Amino acid sequence: MLLKVRRLCAAEVKDVDLDNGTIYIKASTNLNRRTLELKNKQMLMFAKYINEVRPVLDKYKTNKLLLGKLGRPLHVDSIHAIIEPLKVLFPERNLNPRTIRMSVICNWLNESKIPLERVQELAGHKWPSTTEKYIKANAENERELINRYFPM
Repeated sequence: MLLKVRRLCAAEVKDVDLDNGTIYIKASTNLNRRTLELKNKQMLMFAKYINEVRPVLDKYKTNKLLLGKLGRPLHVDSIHAIIEPLKVLFPERNLNPRTIRMSVICNWLNESKIPLERVQELAGHKWPSTTEKYIKANAENERELINRYFPM
C-alpha cells in the first residue's frame, strides 16, 4: 500500500475492511481512487490497531484512522515529525514522505519487476506515463542491447 501523506492523514476507520482485507483510498486531484488489498501482516497490524490501540487513543471521538499519542488525528506535519529522527540513519538521502514514496515505486518497477499497470494501480497514478517516469534506465542492459542490435 502506497499513499501520499495527505491521503494517509485523510483515511478513516471505515476505509479499512478487515473482513475483505482491503483499504479504500479516496481520489485526489492527481490520483485515482482505489481499493487495495492488504497483506496478511497488514491485516493483523490494522486489526490490532483498530480494535485495541486506537480505542484507547481516541479521546476526541474522531473517525480518522491514524491518531497520534495524544489522541489527535495525524496531519502532514505529524508524519514529517515521525520521519525526522530517522534522517540521521540515511545522511546521504533527502528523507521525507515524498522520497520514500518515490523509492518504493522505483523499487517495484526496477527491482521487484512488478508490471507497470499494477504499479500504476498501486500508486494511484491516473496515467501510465506518470508511472513510467520512475523506471530507471539500466545502463548495462542498454549497452548490451545497443551492442547486440547496433554493433560497431
